[in-house]
Amino acid sequence: MSEGTTTMTDPDRFPDRGRRLSAGEVIALVYLVVCAALLIWAFVATVGDGSGESMAAVIPLLATAPVSLVALVLPGGTAMLVLAVALGALANAAIIRWCARALSRATKPDPAP
Repeated sequence: MSEGTTTMTDPDRFPDRGRRLSAGEVIALVYLVVCAALLIWAFVATVGDGSGESMAAVIPLLATAPVSLVALVLPGGTAMLVLAVALGALANAAIIRWCARALSRATKPDPAP
């Protein structure tokens, strides 16, 4: 085999295979799962309420605020609710991960004397 080629069994081909999830990534994933569960619950509660006056959609919107509050100015509908909650959840998960990474760097000692 030539020097520049890699094979499927080459350990350098997939460098992240043995990488563990950091605490910030785990917390962000749990947050995303909770937001998805809240959105599903809101749909079930709205369908179960025959009067059409269910306010269940407020809970996922508040859980993913402030980004999801853009839904208040967008035209109404189920698609906009799902889009607003998804964008808000992804933005907040990225912020959670960033904060956890910044805090974990702050706890490590400075290598400079």
